Amino acid sequence: MLAASFEDKLENMMDLQISEKVALVTGASVGIGYSICEELAANGVHLVMIARRKEQLEMAAAKLNQKYGVKTLAIAGDVAFPDFPQRAVAQALEAFSSIDLLVNNAGRAHMGGVLTASEEDWYSMTDVKFSAMRRFCLAAIPAMQKKGWGRIVNISSIGGIYPNPKLTVSHALSAAINNLTKSLALDVAADGILVNAVGVGAVATDNMTNNMIPKYRVSHPELNDKTDEELSAMIGREKTPVGHFGQPEDIAAIAAFLLSGRNNFVTGHTVEASGGADRFM
Repeated sequence: MLAASFEDKLENMMDLQISEKVALVTGASVGIGYSICEELAANGVHLVMIARRKEQLEMAAAKLNQKYGVKTLAIAGDVAFPDFPQRAVAQALEAFSSIDLLVNNAGRAHMGGVLTASEEDWYSMTDVKFSAMRRFCLAAIPAMQKKGWGRIVNISSIGGIYPNPKLTVSHALSAAINNLTKSLALDVAADGILVNAVGVGAVATDNMTNNMIPKYRVSHPELNDKTDEELSAMIGREKTPVGHFGQPEDIAAIAAFLLSGRNNFVTGHTVEASGGADRFM
């Protein structure tokens, strides 16, 4: 049962036809991942939440359990370890007997071009952003095939379509994610499994505040008198046609539809969620 305080809200929501299904979400404790979990929980979806920081993750899972009344399972661990996805999926199946929805969200934007990124940058980002996604798909899809139904959403970047040379590490991997998404979608379409990606533009998350904004300050020292909020608002107005950065909830709404029972015909697609921008920052 969902929390009574949300009854009025739920009456006005589109029925996504996924109540009582089970979702596994990586990078689930904060930002876009947490917002996707909350959107799904509000629609009655039980959650397997995965992130590295155990205490933060368990607090996030408990909050959604209390707020929406859905079952939550927190699995703390590093998705970069090759055997972790298989172990996490096995633990999820033991707890819930099924995985219906998979969201590969782990990873973040990372500064570095071909001439400046280190070998470690490439290895670590590939492990977290691309290899983990592939391994989670490989581990979770057999359970979906048994039921003849499943939905997968891979969180990518607008840079996978319109690359920024200052973010080549992230954007090259995003292009690979988009390509793998299309290929996998064609591979499992006959099994009732739809696979899509969301190409995310500039979204106001902790990663932007803690990583992107400080680096922007270094390249634009004349703006150091502005607060983070003022600088973020200014960049959003200048860089995004809609005049502002996105919010994690904006991405969550898109992902929830692609994951839902209302989506029966969209697969292999990368949705551009960038406020009209064709560059990331």
